[in-house]
Amino acid sequence: MIGGVTNADSLPVLERMIQFAGRRHRLMTHNIANIDTPNFRPMDVSVQGFQTQLGAAVDERRERAGNAGGELRLRNSREVAVGKHDELVFNPSPAGDNILFHDRNDRDTERLMQDLVENFMAFRTAADMLRNRFDLINTAIRGRL
Repeated sequence: MIGGVTNADSLPVLERMIQFAGRRHRLMTHNIANIDTPNFRPMDVSVQGFQTQLGAAVDERRERAGNAGGELRLRNSREVAVGKHDELVFNPSPAGDNILFHDRNDRDTERLMQDLVENFMAFRTAADMLRNRFDLINTAIRGRL
């Protein structure tokens, strides 16, 4: 019974989006923390690749269960995989095409900050949408509008 509520609608998709953005945020803050470290190359995962992965999982879920919801089966890719405890596991690759500095570091502060803000906005949007979905569920449970 509760599985039908938690796997219905957009809840599993929003959950994966929040997991991705949170995990990517940790990766980006690691890049920023090491911006002056010699020989450090910033790492990242493809947002478009994850979006394609998530879109394929949504399409497969629709084909399997129609609009009734159901489990969202995210397939593993080279960069993003589903771990043992249903967490997202990243296999990042070096980000950027910049010329290396004399200390063999590839720093681009503006790009790092832009990526961080874009990731925050994706997280915030998904979190707001998830909160709205839970508000609707709470309203339905209480039986009033």
